[in-house]
Amino acid sequence: MASELYNIIEGVSREKGIDPQIVVSAVEDAIVMATRKYYKSQENLRAKLDKETGKIAAFAVKTVVESPEQVEDPNLQITLEDARKVDPALEVGGELHIPRATEGILGRIAAQLAKQVIFQKVREAERDTVYNEYIGRVGEIVNATVKRVEGPDVIFDIGKAEARMPRKEQSRLESFAIGERVRVVIARVERAAKGPGVVVSRAAPELVQHLFQTEVPEIYDGTVVIRAIAREAGERTKIAVMSKDKDVDAVGACVGMKGMRVQSIIRELRGEKIDIIEYHEDPVTFAEKALQPAKVSRVTVIDSAEKHLEVVVDDSQLSLAIGKKGQNVRLAAKLLGWKIDIKSEEEKRQEVEQQMAAMAPQATTPLENVPGLGEGLVEKLSAAGVTTVEALADMTPEQLEAIEGIGPKTVEKISLAVNNYFASLEAGDAAATEGEAVAGDVSAEAGEGEAATQEASGENSAGAEETPLSEQAESVVEPEDGSAPEKTE
Repeated sequence: MASELYNIIEGVSREKGIDPQIVVSAVEDAIVMATRKYYKSQENLRAKLDKETGKIAAFAVKTVVESPEQVEDPNLQITLEDARKVDPALEVGGELHIPRATEGILGRIAAQLAKQVIFQKVREAERDTVYNEYIGRVGEIVNATVKRVEGPDVIFDIGKAEARMPRKEQSRLESFAIGERVRVVIARVERAAKGPGVVVSRAAPELVQHLFQTEVPEIYDGTVVIRAIAREAGERTKIAVMSKDKDVDAVGACVGMKGMRVQSIIRELRGEKIDIIEYHEDPVTFAEKALQPAKVSRVTVIDSAEKHLEVVVDDSQLSLAIGKKGQNVRLAAKLLGWKIDIKSEEEKRQEVEQQMAAMAPQATTPLENVPGLGEGLVEKLSAAGVTTVEALADMTPEQLEAIEGIGPKTVEKISLAVNNYFASLEAGDAAATEGEAVAGDVSAEAGEGEAATQEASGENSAGAEETPLSEQAESVVEPEDGSAPEKTE
């Protein structure tokens, strides 16, 4: 028959859900610590609880060695000769148990120490039991009762343990009363130093999935499958569903007749908005559905490897597509698992115009090609970072005078040279156009006309080599055929 002490130990073990032997070991360890404190001994002490009598015996344990030379520590070892004086049956390597009196030695301090050791061992065993019980149940839905509120955290009773729900795992729409029963998700299990090690959640997407499985028979039996859930607890949830049966409408099954099924889930979530979307393998079609209630103009895959989409919507739909504080597009991106860039038609048009302008070739002319700019002046401008005529033409007189070695007279010289250069370009374009128009007449004439043309062109070329740009623009060549004079380049 078990002793009264052992019956108490068994009762504590059942209450805490731990093995009675763990409590027995805790009691024995406590007696060892109290005995060592009393005797102030460094011996290897052990204790043994007698299950029937309830008495705890303490004794010192010494290992038997063959000769005195092998005794390294008298507290831990004893020779074979001395050991056999106590127990003749002992052999080398055996253990000699020397009893130590425990009755009357456990004073107030020793008893308090023993009590602390027992409580510590029991708490450790309890934490291990809770951890082993719930570590394999992460993601599971359990019914919990609100036990108390500790600051921002809510403590639940989940059966064999207490569970904690921190603020970030709560929905902002919910508040709890003591004794209220709610469904929670086991989010994770921690080996906490103190307090409950189970963390539960009402913000996890698994809760929405469980509620749909409960309310929608087609999901429970596998006809309709939930492919993805994106949730911001207390605000909005987007859930993507697909049907394995072509005759079953996945979205309609989840909504229910007159919305009864989804309304039941919304009530459970205290009014959280729920968007039910039909799942598509094609990310473009899926993105159009996921951004509802906004109407999408077009979707473009920018990078399939990086999962990057660009969505263009009408200007009036942009705010609706983005949603309050970006919530709609954020949830859509989470639902798809793709990055989404969302733009209005006007933004896209401006972007295309900028790209086209950037792609247009920009003509550039080196300063060395401009007559009238001396070599020294070109070097000064190049040192200041001005290397093309186009860049020089865009500069103001003040900017030019800011360059070292350039004064107002030099600025006038630069201005004249640049103006003459562009005037020569325009005159060249006009001459080329006129030349094309009369080319047929010139080629039709023989002998004299051809010679006159060659002679005129020869004179023109010679004049261009000797005449400065400013004067060259005003020079006149009189054709020998007596026609009206015309200006040349």
